[in-house]
Parts: sequence; C-alpha cells; structure tokens
Amino acid sequence: MSRALIIVDVQHDFCEGGSLAVAGGTAVATGISRHVDEHGQEYAAVVATADWHVDPGEHWSEQPDYRTSWPVHCRVGTRGADFRPELDPALAHVHAVFRKGEHEAAYSGFEGSTDVHGTRVGLGQWLRERGISEVDVCGIATDHCVRATALDARREGLDTTVLLDLCAGVDPRTTEDALAELRAAGVHVG
Repeated sequence: MSRALIIVDVQHDFCEGGSLAVAGGTAVATGISRHVDEHGQEYAAVVATADWHVDPGEHWSEQPDYRTSWPVHCRVGTRGADFRPELDPALAHVHAVFRKGEHEAAYSGFEGSTDVHGTRVGLGQWLRERGISEVDVCGIATDHCVRATALDARREGLDTTVLLDLCAGVDPRTTEDALAELRAAGVHVG
C-alpha cells in the first residue's frame, strides 16, 4: 500500500460552536471516524493536520475580511485548538499530527510539521519517507485548508483525491471556485 489519508483541521473552532464555525463540521468529524473504521486498512498511513496559532499576525483580526484575516481561532492551549471528540475514533489510527501556523497563516497541511525522534519533519518529507504516492484528503474547510493541502499534495507529485462527502466548506461560492481549481490542478474530487 502506498496510499495515505490526510485529515485536515477537524478542530473545535472550525465546528459548530467554535469561533470560526463551519456548518457541518461536527458531522464531518463523525463521518471521518466512520470512514477510518470502515476503510482504515486501505491506508498505509493516516495523518491529521491542525491549525496551531500562537501569534499569526494579521491572520487574526478584530475586523476580519474572511479572506485573509479571521477571528481569533485555534489558539495554542485553548479548547478551540483541540480536535473534536467525534474524531477520537479516527485519531486512534493517526500516525502523526502536523501542526501549522504558530506565527503565520499556514493554510496547507504541508506547511506543518511533526516531531520525529527530536527532529521537526514536514508532511511532504514524512510521506516520501514512507513511500506514499497517493493521498485522500478530507476535513475542514473545503475552500481553504483542504484546498491548500490538496493543491500542495499535487505539487508534491502525489495522486490526490478530495473526499468531498467528508469535507465542509465555509461558503458555497468559494467552495465551488476551490473545487474548480482543484480539478484544473489534476486533483480528483469524489
């Protein structure tokens, strides 16, 4: 097997009740756990990404434009940065968590890193070292972090599929634009 599942940013702040809630986020968490239960054996690796902000500068704003600036979200040490409890069954199968954006925006999971024996390793390197050539991407939000992660996966030369039923988007217009961009880049959307 050379296929991995990338679970993108299924955190409290991006689900209902969070500071930057996306409608359907909690249902996505539940759906991803069901998917991993039913299909986990089809993956050589399962990884998760997480927004992990300390001070991301202008990415946070008291008057956000919801394009490049956003309300405070996923602050390290707060409940908002934690994964949703509905994701717990899937997290039991996660091999590594890639945290991103301590001091920057960081939309793509490929901007994140994890600790491997005391060394910070990025997602691209981690996947290459395990011989991964295909990835399925799911999570929140379709039109932002899922989009950026899937595009970077293609740039890394990975055969990439976005599992649309396991994603939630911020806005229908920007989600449609993101899906068109993904398809144009050679990402499978299913």
